[in-house]
Amino acid sequence: MEEKEIIEIRTKILEGISLSFRRLVEEKRRNDEELVFFKKGKIIKIKARDFREND
Repeated sequence: MEEKEIIEIRTKILEGISLSFRRLVEEKRRNDEELVFFKKGKIIKIKARDFREND
């Protein structure tokens, strides 16, 4: 594979991950559920309605 092809595939994968995460957050907001993250060695639970992507 050429480097250009690898970059294109990588870009598509990252876009797909981003899209699926946005859909997950939207669904959790509709159902008033929590998102669970691991940050600095601790498990963090955040209500989806309170989640802001840049936190």
